[in-house]
Amino acid sequence: MTSVRFGIKTAPMHVSYEDIRRVWLEADAVPEIEDARLWDHLQPIAGPKDGQAHESWTLLSALAAQTQRLRLGVLVTSNRIRPPAVLGKMASTLDVVSGGRLVLGIGVGGTHQPPGAGGITGDNPAIAEYEAYGLTLIPPAEGIARLGETVEILKRMWTRDVFDFEGRHYRLRATRCEPKPVQRPGPPLLMGGWGNRLLRLVAEHADMWNIPGPPHNSVEFVAERVRVLDAHCADLGRDPREITRSVQLLVSYDDPATTRATVDELVAAGMNHIVLNLPRPYPPGVARWLADEIIAGRRPPASCTTRPAVTA
Repeated sequence: MTSVRFGIKTAPMHVSYEDIRRVWLEADAVPEIEDARLWDHLQPIAGPKDGQAHESWTLLSALAAQTQRLRLGVLVTSNRIRPPAVLGKMASTLDVVSGGRLVLGIGVGGTHQPPGAGGITGDNPAIAEYEAYGLTLIPPAEGIARLGETVEILKRMWTRDVFDFEGRHYRLRATRCEPKPVQRPGPPLLMGGWGNRLLRLVAEHADMWNIPGPPHNSVEFVAERVRVLDAHCADLGRDPREITRSVQLLVSYDDPATTRATVDELVAAGMNHIVLNLPRPYPPGVARWLADEIIAGRRPPASCTTRPAVTA
């Protein structure tokens, strides 16, 4: 059977800090769950616009200080929100706080182009989010170029005492980053996305790649993107097995059998890290339920069909 690892994701939107903290502490005590992730938005992107949404890196620091075992990160950090050197400093500090458990997840962030061409279009809530926080949408090609420069800056911050950087989009002078991350040469780099140019960056730089799976993208689409990544690796002379293939999957509390079956399909498609995206509200004991219902052997006994109790 193909080796596969499991993590969880708690999107910090329309949910309290106390509930997220509870789930992460529960998961920290369940060894079948190896990591936990947040997402990176500044206001709700679904549901009531006036609902709460916690800033991801602030929240991640609090959770890192209270957990002991879980690897952790943001799935994924928007490269449009924080300047690269600021993000590198934040990541170094958080890796120290967590004792070397950070995975630096990053993506292009908000891009904008005509309908049918990819990127943010129409009435996508990300447009309102960017306008509300004074952020700018950029063309996808520029987003990829900026992400490539960010990766180079992050690596220099974590490995050099002092450096200058002269890129097309970012310029730094006499940049220092102390303390360095606990992990050397730095936290593992995860890139999220699925476009051809993004997958080229993954093949060049990343330790992990993540893509949303069902219901956002079909298993067939995920498998096709795996083949594209493999082709980029072959072109660059990189062993594709060096890159962990991670996919997000929305969990069904009512129908765990379907979730298990989809996990099997994703593993057969070439994915070896499954991020179980948890719908709100989070049932009590949900981490143990995931281990027993979804993770264990990926095919728990037929008798294990109970749904976790949900409380308001």
